Amino acid sequence: MELILLQKVKNLGNLGDKVKVKPGYGRNYLVPQGKATAATAANLAEFEQRRAEYEARANQQLSGAEARKAQFENAQITIKANASPEGKLFGSVGPRDIAEACTANGIALDKSEVVMADGPIRHLGEFDVQVHLHADVTTTLKVIVAADE
Repeated sequence: MELILLQKVKNLGNLGDKVKVKPGYGRNYLVPQGKATAATAANLAEFEQRRAEYEARANQQLSGAEARKAQFENAQITIKANASPEGKLFGSVGPRDIAEACTANGIALDKSEVVMADGPIRHLGEFDVQVHLHADVTTTLKVIVAADE
């Protein structure tokens, strides 16, 4: 399936690139989320007419992500969880818990922006969690998991 990217997609391409992807990925993810459109002659012509508008929107999203990144400088979140005396959690701390704690502390964060490569946190301690704000903007957030009294 050939598509025209309407915004930068990590590990795929930049704005305006014509890419070949598997049909399911294009049909179920890229097109519904507005990240791409079918590579027909009519869509190519429309894209070229509206290219400046798409580039302006992409620059606006990038500057917004850079501004949000500044909020995460030296930020740390403390999450209370039930734990055994040895420090092992009863359950785990995942992206949803981290996003809710950030939002409660005044930093807007969606759970899909939290990247936990090692899986959920299952022990007490301090952890660095990746926050993916944009295809080009990634930062870290210090998460402290403390025992609930």
